[in-house]
Amino acid sequence: MTRARVFVAIDTPDLARAETLARMLGDSVDGLKLGLEFFAANGPEGVRQLAGLGRPIFLDLKLHDIPNTVAGAARAVGRLGVDILTVHAAGGAAMLEAAVTAAAAGAAERDKPAPAVIAITVLTSLSEADVHAIGYQGQSPFEVASTLARLAQSAGCAGIVCSPAEVAAIRQTWGDGLLVTPGIRPAGSDAGDQSRLATPAAAQAAGASILVIGRPITTAPDPRAAALAIRAELEGYVP
Repeated sequence: MTRARVFVAIDTPDLARAETLARMLGDSVDGLKLGLEFFAANGPEGVRQLAGLGRPIFLDLKLHDIPNTVAGAARAVGRLGVDILTVHAAGGAAMLEAAVTAAAAGAAERDKPAPAVIAITVLTSLSEADVHAIGYQGQSPFEVASTLARLAQSAGCAGIVCSPAEVAAIRQTWGDGLLVTPGIRPAGSDAGDQSRLATPAAAQAAGASILVIGRPITTAPDPRAAALAIRAELEGYVP
């Protein structure tokens, strides 16, 4: 079994803190996930600064707008040279296709590899009751995530973001897709605001490609030791 890659979620507006964490973690993680909180505070220049440390960058902007607007944003992100960009699958096929095309075009303008555009399905913070409340009446999070995964695949996305609960079934129909799972908590960790969770080993066994892990690493007394313990769990897992 191939070890799932671990991207640490650096969710802070403090650029100095983000850089300190990234340097401290070094190669104990496989990449850095930068989200809206970081980007709103530091913008493209902050992304460039952390990318300069030489670690793969997962820019989690969750773009969701009309196709033309998302295309413009995706093109700009492509120019940054990041490795992964997120968009919302619920934006529809035309928006997803526009994002994939524009991100690649932006990267080509700077002679950089095209980022993998992956689509958010159902946020891991949403319970079944939450999914019903936002309009998916009579459908489980699994059913909604599976439908959105098929849409993303047909639109040319490189993969999706889903909870660990959906990974195994989606892997069966999307053999080589990039399946990214937040909601990862080592045994004994606080669930926080996550509703659909799994341990690192369980998510990897289900078929996840990338595990996004934030607070269990970043708020640990020794973040590097916490990250290395997670990697040891993944490397030592025997299905």
